Amino acid sequence: MDLVNVLSQQYMKPEIPTLNIGDTVRVTVRVKEGNRERTQAFEGTLIAKKHGGINESITVRRISYNVGCEKVFPIHSPTIVSIETVRRGKVRRAKLYYLRGRVGKRAKVKERI
Repeated sequence: MDLVNVLSQQYMKPEIPTLNIGDTVRVTVRVKEGNRERTQAFEGTLIAKKHGGINESITVRRISYNVGCEKVFPIHSPTIVSIETVRRGKVRRAKLYYLRGRVGKRAKVKERI
């Protein structure tokens, strides 16, 4: 078991910010199109965190053109350039799956001051 932990430590990112459920985060991802490479930002509400260690992942949800879009990002993936918190949210749940059934102002999360 220690050998697995030692091997996975070298692939983990050391500078991950504190991410809480309900926060609005901007995840910058490296996208490869053909032989060109560019970065693309995905900004939305953090609705779930899963696992831990090298397997840790976050689910980010945003609504664009009245259609909800969710993406799951492995935090320690080499394709992720940066994760930054735009706005802190005030919630009382560990998973915000109930936001899937809401649109408009009802889909907002209160801001923590």
